[in-house]
Amino acid sequence: MSMPVRCCVHSPTPFQPSLDVVTISPTMRQFARYGVVGGLAFVVDFSALFLFTESLGLHYLVSASLAFLLGMVTNYLLCIAWIFDFRALSNRAHEFALFFAIGIAGLLFNNGLMFILTEFLDYHYLLSKAGAAVLILMFNFSLRRSLLFSPREKRCVTLP
Repeated sequence: MSMPVRCCVHSPTPFQPSLDVVTISPTMRQFARYGVVGGLAFVVDFSALFLFTESLGLHYLVSASLAFLLGMVTNYLLCIAWIFDFRALSNRAHEFALFFAIGIAGLLFNNGLMFILTEFLDYHYLLSKAGAAVLILMFNFSLRRSLLFSPREKRCVTLP
């Protein structure tokens, strides 16, 4: 179990030289790190989307799917290396399969949003991707943290 991280911040007024201590919960620390990792994965995803669409001439949704998969692998490797210190599944193949399944759900959500924003609201496909990415970040973090990287309570059922 992680301990809360304490960090010091300067007092809001310049006349008080003392420091206030702010406690950051493990979940908020993980979300902040997930934001950094998600940002790096987004750079991989967004760059690949642009290259696949503009250089290879692929349809933007095909490009988005391939690029999303590259970003997802980047995200997985960085998540297990830097963010989550607890892993609910001991079998790494099962863990990756569930991580991947959540990613596929995110991909469907991503492509649906991109399609709506691009085809019906006439946004450029890169702007659609940026908008969808914000929602997908929260979706993926919530599911991955709760299903893969959080201890599970053992539930006992009492029968009458």
